Amino acid sequence: MELGLQGKTALVCASTSGLGRATARALAADGATVVVTGRSSDRVAEVAGELPNAVGVACDLVADGGAEQLLAAAREAVGDLDVLVLNGPGPAPGPASGTDTAGIEQAIATLVKPQQLLVQGVLPAMLDKGWGRILSISSTSVQAPLPNLSLSNLGRAALAGYLKTLAAEVAAQGVTVNSLLPGRIATPRARQIDEAAAERTGRSLSEVEAASRAGIPAGRYGDPDEFGAAAAFLCSAPAAYITGTALRCDGGLVPTL
Repeated sequence: MELGLQGKTALVCASTSGLGRATARALAADGATVVVTGRSSDRVAEVAGELPNAVGVACDLVADGGAEQLLAAAREAVGDLDVLVLNGPGPAPGPASGTDTAGIEQAIATLVKPQQLLVQGVLPAMLDKGWGRILSISSTSVQAPLPNLSLSNLGRAALAGYLKTLAAEVAAQGVTVNSLLPGRIATPRARQIDEAAAERTGRSLSEVEAASRAGIPAGRYGDPDEFGAAAAFLCSAPAAYITGTALRCDGGLVPTL
């Protein structure tokens, strides 16, 4: 399938590893010019150098002024952006009963505020052109909150609500807004969550991973490249009539329609 990404520009947040890297790789393979981002300048340069059409911008998105700095650098490198992929690490694991105000503020500062600034920064040019794709790499916790990830559940749900509202507002102008919800994908973040579960329960890491696989109908963790392919499609021209949706990429894990 021709995705219509040739000549398009894409900013993929937190794209030096995991799902962001897989998404950047898929977009670049289909012809988009990709802005690779991350906090480590060395790592950004390394990953950008692996892609056929990419530039690297090192930036701490959650620092004060980080979103504005990232947008300015991205525009200087590639011009106005056609595709924005929101992504970033979640807050530390923890139960809802132990949540405090500082934790809630951290979740919003990490998972909502910089993303909203990026969206508002790219939206005017997309609306002027009558074409744009905004995609959030989120989590299945948006539909089924995950145990011991209370702050992540909170922040991701808040962002999803904002993006769903936005999707209806800009659909008629050719801009789509969607979320892609990974289940258990073999990334460093998934390993971190498994390690935290092992420490919390006293089980070995292999036991935690085996129990997790047993609950996935596909019987395995997903490959990041499988996720990247789904992300590239949602950012494509053929996906123009898909907006305001949250698509699961989870091997059948979440038991809802």
